[in-house]
Amino acid sequence: MKCGGLDAEQLARRSVPPSTLSLLGLIRHLAQVENHWFQRVLQGKTDRPRLFKRDDDEDADFNGAVADPAVVEEAFAAWKAEIAAADKWLDALDEDDLGRDVPFDDDIVSVRDVLVHVIEEYARHAGHADLLRECIDGRTGQ
Repeated sequence: MKCGGLDAEQLARRSVPPSTLSLLGLIRHLAQVENHWFQRVLQGKTDRPRLFKRDDDEDADFNGAVADPAVVEEAFAAWKAEIAAADKWLDALDEDDLGRDVPFDDDIVSVRDVLVHVIEEYARHAGHADLLRECIDGRTGQ
């Protein structure tokens, strides 16, 4: 909703220099979050390339959020595809699977812990999106 009706320039507009935060950057970042947690961590698909990340630029999801309609289209398509893939995988789980542990770096996380983390990530960035949209055109609320 916070991105509705905005053009590529508005979506890519940075908040306050030197921050690279933008609505388009958030969409790219959230696509990467979905991919990382649901594909790479929970399903172990680490052979796939990371979305919007590069070894030479850990903030490529934000730095690559440029005012180009093709970049906007790619970001939204990737985000929606990652959500659909996560939903499909989650729909196949039963309640017992939520407590299942999976290795993550040098630790162990449960599916439930990952779900809580992703909810927290979205909540945090929803607040950022509110402020970013207000800076663009003054729109507030839902």
